[in-house]
Parts: sequence; C-alpha cells; structure tokens
Amino acid sequence: MELKDGIPLHTQISDWLREQIESGALEPNEKLLSENELSKKFDVSRVTVRKALQTLDNEQLIYRCQGLGSFVSDQRTHRSFTQLNDFAEELEGSGMEAGSQVISFGHESIEGRNDLLSYLGIQNKQIAVKLERVRLGNGEPVAFDVTWMPLFYGQLIEGYDLTDTTIFKILENEFEIPIERGCYRIEAALADRELAEHLLIEVHTPLLQISRITYTIGDKPVYFQQRYYRNDKIVFELMAKRRQAIGRESDEEHLRDFQPVLKEQSPQLFNRNTNR
Repeated sequence: MELKDGIPLHTQISDWLREQIESGALEPNEKLLSENELSKKFDVSRVTVRKALQTLDNEQLIYRCQGLGSFVSDQRTHRSFTQLNDFAEELEGSGMEAGSQVISFGHESIEGRNDLLSYLGIQNKQIAVKLERVRLGNGEPVAFDVTWMPLFYGQLIEGYDLTDTTIFKILENEFEIPIERGCYRIEAALADRELAEHLLIEVHTPLLQISRITYTIGDKPVYFQQRYYRNDKIVFELMAKRRQAIGRESDEEHLRDFQPVLKEQSPQLFNRNTNR
C-alpha cells in the first residue's frame, strides 16, 4: 500500500487495516503487526500508527493488551473489571445501545436464605426486593440478571423506568447515594429453561455467571446481583501484574483481591473488607 497526499496518514492506515479485517485477510484474534513494525512498513511515526489503531479500537474492530500488542476483535464486546460500571456503562463504546426488559419487580421472602441475608446485611429481616431483567444490546438479549436489595434501596428505585436507566444512575443522581465499590465472583453456568427462554438460546448453552455485591459509603450493601452473560456477546478482560511490579505501584494502579476460591467460600469472599 502506498500512502497518498491529501488524506491524513493515520486515516489511510486505519482504512487499510479495516479492509484487511473486513476481507478476512486478518482473522479474529490474530495479532497485528506491532506499532514499530507498522511505522516501518508505512514509513510514518509511531504517533501516527497509534492514532490509526485508536480509531480501530474505538470501532471495536481490534482490542489491545498492554505489553502484548493489538489483536483483531471477534466482534464480542470486551470489558474490563478494573472499574465498577453499570450495564449501560459496560456497553459504552461497543456500538450497542443498552436497554432492559423488566421481568419482575417486587417484595420477596428470603427467610432461610442465609446467603442473601448475609450479603445484604439484613440478618434481622426476612423480606427483600427482587428485580429480574433481561439486559439488551441493540434490542437483543445479551444478559439476564436477578438483583436482591434491602427494602430501603428497593423502595427508592420503585416507580422509576428501569428499561432505559440503571440502579446506579437512580441512586447517584436522584438520591446522592454514591456507589463505592463492588465485589465480584465469576464462574461458569449452563442455561436452564428459564434462562434459555429469556436469552433466546438453547437449554444447556454455556454462560458466564457473575455475582456481585455492590456497596455504598460505610460498607453498606446496596444490592446482591447474579448476572448471566451470553458469552457469544460479551467477554471480560483483566490486566494482572506480578507481585514485584505491584510493589512499585500505589493501590489505585492495580486490581486487588482477584483470586479463585472454593464454592463454599463465597460468603467469606463477599463479606471480606476490600476497601482501598
């Protein structure tokens, strides 16, 4: 490819790479030439190459792993765990418009559910608010979640249109209740009949199940949520560092307490104080 006058160099490079991807010359998850190799190939600066790659990254045509390089996207939305986001924020930049279909919303007895009583910090109560939603990307199901909340927070969001807004936005913008942190647990799951119907997939299709407790100021649990992602739609990425590298950074520069645990250890995981 020869670069032409009159068209920004980074645009020409991004156009060429886009054509290679769309034609199949570069396959999903194939590694691109490095910035240095691309700069030599086109006889341009690495700044120019970086701008071209940023364009493709913004278009979700490639994804980048620090220290490894850039790779052709497989068209699934790639998200990171290094920042606590709501569903709408997860889809930002993916090209998909976030939405929700509310399946149910109401009070439910959780008597005998010691896990929920512990997660929600309401051991002396027996009623919680339960919310079930299909989460949509461009109108198509990409996830299904079940959310349990203490009555206080559940009553605050009651009456709001949860088809196009999120719990985070309601609590933070309407009631000035800040969402401080979240504690995750990630595991594999298979779609039962109910999940399959909501997500428009076959029964026993593998899913990514992410459970999360979300906290506000004072380590008060706002909700416990189990979300089931279609893994043909969304994947998650995490940049991890060796211990010696972490020792050279502040706490804000790396993700802590991301480790495998036995299934029976989940109460200890979720209730562990992970304040930064």
